[in-house]
This record gives sequence, structure tokens and C-alpha cells, in this order.
Amino acid sequence: MLIVDDDPLVLKATASWCTRMGFVVLTATTGLQALIMAAEHRPDVIVIDVNLPEVDGLSVLAYLSDAAKTAPHVIVMTGRADQRTGELCDELAATCIPKGRFFWKQLAARLAEIYPEKSADIDRASREFATIDVNRRPRVLLVDDDASVKKMFSHRLDELGVDLLHAEDATRAFWTARREHPTVIVADYCMPNGDAGYLLTKLRSVPETCAIPVIVQSGRRLSDSIKRKLKEEINGQPGAARILHKSIDDAELLDTLQRYCGFAAVREDEPAPS
Repeated sequence: MLIVDDDPLVLKATASWCTRMGFVVLTATTGLQALIMAAEHRPDVIVIDVNLPEVDGLSVLAYLSDAAKTAPHVIVMTGRADQRTGELCDELAATCIPKGRFFWKQLAARLAEIYPEKSADIDRASREFATIDVNRRPRVLLVDDDASVKKMFSHRLDELGVDLLHAEDATRAFWTARREHPTVIVADYCMPNGDAGYLLTKLRSVPETCAIPVIVQSGRRLSDSIKRKLKEEINGQPGAARILHKSIDDAELLDTLQRYCGFAAVREDEPAPS
């Protein structure tokens, strides 16, 4: 079984659960990793999130299908159970399971259909893991000590179906990320108790946050050397995913967040928030 999710908590819980059922489990956190591992190992089952860094889950499945390398059984996890996602899953002969309250129950039911001989083990494991929250809506952790920035993005992201978490400095951001497991982090470069580089180093030092994408914003122009430093790998994990100039026009930031959070793309003619 290949399990693909960029949320470390969901990935760890699902992999542990399926290992207890007797599956040999492989894991990946990005779409590119999933493509490589699926082609190399040819799993019997793929459980994959829709919203992934680099290549989204549905594109991964479409490519594998075209290359005749897809798994016999495919389960798609999604935070947006809309009609279009369902149609794409049907085209790919994949089962679509929404993230949320009934995630574990529905995943267990599907695995029991595929492997009825494992029904007892699946039922037992699903009761053990039912308390682990699988978030329906993506969450963005904003790290900025400017209250007006928080206010602007809180309204904007809520309209797009994204929950906003907030921390005023790097230290609080690190502990919030460990506790809440955000989908992506947007951090100001300059902030109290350590800059964005310090925050990245802390995040990449523990398994709970080591793979969370980080977008760095700065109100001033950063030198090329600072940008290179922010993008360098830390403990084998990626540095900053993007470095953006902080502006009242949030189109570039929202476009970047759309890649990780999977909300509907922002139209070019849509006005920026006041």
C-alpha cells in the first residue's frame, strides 16, 4: 500500500493503522514522490490526498493511469468533496472519501470491501484511530505581528474555505504548528523572537512539522544571499517553498496558497479585499 499525504499527522496515523492490518506500507508526502514510488513499487492500493505539493493527487493518478502503472485499487482523500472532484475520481475508477468526521469509518469500509478477509482487523484498528482528527478544511498558519494583516486574511481565507491560525512570533508559531499541524505556513521575514530563517530551522527539527510548506513574505527587498539561505535544505527537508514581496495586492500569495490548500482559483478580475 502506498499512502500519500503532506499532513504528517494523517500520514503517520494512516500508515500505522494499515501496518497493524498486515499491509506493507510505503509513504510519500509530495506528488512527485508518489509518482516515483508508484512506478517503482507498483502497489496494490494507493491512498492519496488531492492537495499535494509539486503535483496534485488527481494529476498523479491520471499520469499513472496513462502510463498503465496505476494500482488496482485507488482511494482519494479530499477536503473538498465537490462535484468536479467526484467526477474526476469516477473517471479514474477511484473511491473518493471526504476528510472530516466520518473519514476513518468510510476508509475502513472501503478497505473491508477490497479485503474482506481483513474485516475484523480493520474494524478493530478503526476504533483505535477514530479519535484522530482529519481536518475537512485546510488550515493556514499566519505568522505576523501586524494585526491588520491577520484581519485581512482571516476574512479572505474564510471566503475560500480555509481556516486561519495565527501566531505573533517565531516561538509561538513553532509550538502552534506542532500542536495544530497546519496545511501551510505563511511567515513574515522579520518578526519578534527570531526571523523566518530561525522558524524554518525549528520547524525542520521535529517530525511533526518537518514537511509543512513555508511561504516567506517580506515588506523589504531581500538580498539574493538571504533568499538562497532561506531556500536551502535543513536536515534533509526543504527550506522556504516560496519567497514573496508583501503587498496590499494578495493575488500572488493566494495563487501560491491555492496550490497547497486546493480552494477554487482566484479570478484575475476579482477585486482585492479592502
